[in-house]
Amino acid sequence: MAQKYRIYINEKVILITESEPKHADNFEKLDAETFDLKIIYTWILANPNKLFYIKTANAKVYFKAVKKSITLIEAAGGLVKNTKGQYLFIYRNDKWDLPKGKIEKEEGVKEAAVREVEEECGIKVSELNEKICKTYHVYVNRGEVVLKKTHWYAMKSKAKDKLKPQKEEGITDVRWFEKEHIEPIIDNTFPSIMDVLHKEKLVTNKVMPLSE
Repeated sequence: MAQKYRIYINEKVILITESEPKHADNFEKLDAETFDLKIIYTWILANPNKLFYIKTANAKVYFKAVKKSITLIEAAGGLVKNTKGQYLFIYRNDKWDLPKGKIEKEEGVKEAAVREVEEECGIKVSELNEKICKTYHVYVNRGEVVLKKTHWYAMKSKAKDKLKPQKEEGITDVRWFEKEHIEPIIDNTFPSIMDVLHKEKLVTNKVMPLSE
């Protein structure tokens, strides 16, 4: 099966693939030989297109080289389900999001995921389950274009925990949502979060915003 990797820049995506994407006419092709994520970042932000792709013979090797060419920041977070079957979301920067944060020095990935969820939402994680997926997005950190790799885990928490948004991190709301009532999330979240929801089958009957 052909390998594919996604790098998100806000609402936009760069698809690294070994084959032409479906609906290729909707994508703008980038040159694999001259591609430099740090240089092209500003150009992509200004470009009216949302979908870009790089075709390469070995997507895994190419993506590994891309990661080596830029500062990589590792983060971890979780999709939390309570005993009522509801899912936990935070509201930050005018978007619905999932709790996550940077992995501290000498901290394990799973440990960081649990800590960030508990700190940002004011809950206690009662169970840490399987890893859902990894997502990658580019942003500017202290004037430097960086790539953030986020490890996502499925978690459980008791519904009786009182929610408390970590306001110093810009979180203004924390809320439980029924699976059947996550339309506000789908309509106002990041494509990378949609990837997580899609992996957990919370989004099945909608086209992902940046699907290839």
